[in-house]
Amino acid sequence: MSNNGGNDSPLAVDIITYIGVPLTVLGILPILFNTAVTLAALSKIKRMLRKSQLTALTRSDVVNRVIEIELPRYAVTPWDRFQHRSEYWHLSRSPSSIPGGTWTTFNWKRTAIGIKTQRIEYADQLRQPQVEVAFDELICYLLDLGAKPDAQGWRILRTTGQWTPVGCALMRSPNGEHKALTIAPADDSDGNLSLAVIWCPEWTARDSSSLPPYWVRLSPPPPVVSEEPEKGKELEDPFNPGESSSTPQSSDHLNEDPKAYDDEDLEKGTRQSTNSKNSLDSVAKAVEANAKSIITCQISTDGLVNALTEEHVGPSHSTHFNSLYIEHLRIGRLPPSYAAATAMGASSIRNSKTKNKNAGTWFSSAMTAFGTTSQTVLWNFKIPDDILSFVRKDTVPCGVLVLLGLVAMEDTPEWATSHDEADRWEQNESTRDNHSEWHRAVQEEMKMPPAERTKAQMKRMQREQEAKMKEMRLKRRRDEERAEQRALEALQSPRWDNARVAEYALSYLTAREHLPKGLTGKDAVEVVLHTMVLDGEFAGRLADMLDLWKGWAENGGMRKSDYTVLKQDASLWCMSALLVALIGETANALAGTLAMDLQECLGIWKKVRLG
Repeated sequence: MSNNGGNDSPLAVDIITYIGVPLTVLGILPILFNTAVTLAALSKIKRMLRKSQLTALTRSDVVNRVIEIELPRYAVTPWDRFQHRSEYWHLSRSPSSIPGGTWTTFNWKRTAIGIKTQRIEYADQLRQPQVEVAFDELICYLLDLGAKPDAQGWRILRTTGQWTPVGCALMRSPNGEHKALTIAPADDSDGNLSLAVIWCPEWTARDSSSLPPYWVRLSPPPPVVSEEPEKGKELEDPFNPGESSSTPQSSDHLNEDPKAYDDEDLEKGTRQSTNSKNSLDSVAKAVEANAKSIITCQISTDGLVNALTEEHVGPSHSTHFNSLYIEHLRIGRLPPSYAAATAMGASSIRNSKTKNKNAGTWFSSAMTAFGTTSQTVLWNFKIPDDILSFVRKDTVPCGVLVLLGLVAMEDTPEWATSHDEADRWEQNESTRDNHSEWHRAVQEEMKMPPAERTKAQMKRMQREQEAKMKEMRLKRRRDEERAEQRALEALQSPRWDNARVAEYALSYLTAREHLPKGLTGKDAVEVVLHTMVLDGEFAGRLADMLDLWKGWAENGGMRKSDYTVLKQDASLWCMSALLVALIGETANALAGTLAMDLQECLGIWKKVRLG
């Protein structure tokens, strides 16, 4: 028994040694393999994160071969193009090579908005979270760097939406040969529009001296060449018609007897008067300087948001920008009170008088039309549909233009009843009858004695005078009736298109020296817009005129009351005609084009995912 037992022990050991140990090793090998592969993948992932300068929290499960990574998600916005020029105009020094990180090509202002957790197995499965960015800010930034919109890509995005093919180009390099902004896979978009960006340093074709997108520059109006004023005649203030610019400012209490004040009161009153005069002088100088300065206006989707004057100072002629008061041109907002506006600065005083809350809408619409050219598309502000409908209509009767003195009668089709033939026949009949009556009366007077003849002559002259007075009253009544009839016929006359009306309006304004001669229609609009920024009262009156015009266009045509308003200020209406013509011309030219596609897409997607 002991021998058998001794023989069994070596056999059991051999079985454990030659069979059990290999089986155990085979069971551990997958764990060892998973550990090695996981650690290698984790090491590669960390190198990728360090190279891309990303801070992440990593965890690994070597048994299940899973690596968990937590990366922050950001909302980004471009840096200020003037205050942070280096970050704005130059590319990032450490762009990420991880898929989903194309946004790191640029420098951004970042705000952490959450954490993105990924569970991956291999390093090539790592994805950098896309960032959230305002669509209009992204496009504005690329446009400022020199990118050009791809018309076909925007048309496809507008028509197909989220089903736009991956890789479809929305923006291209300045030469148009390379894709700069494309549609990206929607893996990390959470239902948002997913985009990817590509940019090279040599593609940046603009700098801080270039006019930013959405900004429009308005040059000051050229001087109007007119005859010299009469000697001794006071010059009228162009900003306050009817007021003399040479009228001295006086204080009532200084015109009283100085003896009524003691020395302290007199000194105090004199000091207040001096301060008031200095303040008014500074206001006048500021207004005059602004009137001769270039104004740059920023137009956003909400209308006018900023207006600056450009001032060249110093021997190097460096440019300084001064902010202007624009509350009177903000959409849907009335300006503050006069006192509040005065406290805002010298240029604010004149701008506090407007009462029309639509002035901002009209200004932004006209500015958008003015800033839209074949090279520059100011597409971010959408002109309201009711204004677009209005400017496309023919609403001005040509007869009214004749009555206002804009058009000669022979330049219009026949629209009024002619009384010339009837007037000539009536005049001839009246002259013949009067001559016959006079001749008969004179013959009878010649037969009378001298005393009776004198009395008869006096009675005849009295009858003739009464007849003339009666004829004048009849003629005046008839002229009034004919004028009434002519006005009604003018309102029913053929309507001309706005572009043709604007041509005559420009001629009218230049002939009366409201505008310099030699200006084109667009140049004249620039003068009007420049004045609207500086003069709130003018902007309000112009908006009232445009509202009146739009009202009769929507209500079946011009009425007599509308014509009366136009007749009272024909020059103001001519300026509004220039704006309406330019908006209509631009609206017709851009219908169904790139600008409309851009506006539609930006309206649909406010925020997008970039990566």
